[in-house]
Amino acid sequence: MEAISIPRGFRVTPEQFEQLAYAEQLARLELTKDGELIIMSPTGGTAGGKNFNLYLDLGIWNRQTKLGKAFDSSTIFVLPNGARRSPDVSWIKLERWNQLTQAQQDGFPPLAPDFVIELVSTSDLQNQRYEDLQAKMQEYLDNGVKLGWLIEPSAKTVEIYRSGQQVEILNNPQILSGEDILPGFILDLTEIL
Repeated sequence: MEAISIPRGFRVTPEQFEQLAYAEQLARLELTKDGELIIMSPTGGTAGGKNFNLYLDLGIWNRQTKLGKAFDSSTIFVLPNGARRSPDVSWIKLERWNQLTQAQQDGFPPLAPDFVIELVSTSDLQNQRYEDLQAKMQEYLDNGVKLGWLIEPSAKTVEIYRSGQQVEILNNPQILSGEDILPGFILDLTEIL
C-alpha cells in the first residue's frame, strides 16, 4: 500500500470523515468545523506514558465518585459547531451522558465534554502545532466545555481554560484542581511535568 500525503487544509464532508475514521484505525483523525481533515501523529513513548497517567488519575477519581464518564484519546466527539474532535483525555457529567441515546453513545457522541485535557507532545512542537492546540482549546470552550487543561511538559507550563474567563498560565505547578467541575479531583503533576 502506497502512503498518501494529505495536504494541510484538505477538506471532507462529515459523512466522508466518518467513513475514513472507521476505515483507517491506524491514525487518529479530527475534522474542523470548516471540514479540514487533520491527521494526528501517533505519540511516542514519553507522551504515551504521560497520557496513560492522565487517564489513570482521572479514571480512578471517576470510579470512586461515579459522577460521570471518562474517555481516552480515541473517542471522537461531534461538537455543536460540527467539528469532530478527540481530546487526549475528557470527561462528561453522568446526567449529560445519560441524555444521549444508546446509538449516540455507541457512535461519535454529539456533544462537547465538560472537561478536557490536551497534552503537548514532542511531535506537536516539532510540527509547530502548539498554536493549533491553543485554538482547539478555545474551540472546546466555545462549544460548551467548562474546564480544560493544555499541558506543555517541556516548558513545564499549564494553560487553564475556563468558560467565560481569560486563560490562566501556570509555571511548573505541582498539582491541578478539578475545581467545581470535577469536585475533589486533584492531579499530581510530578509524573507529567
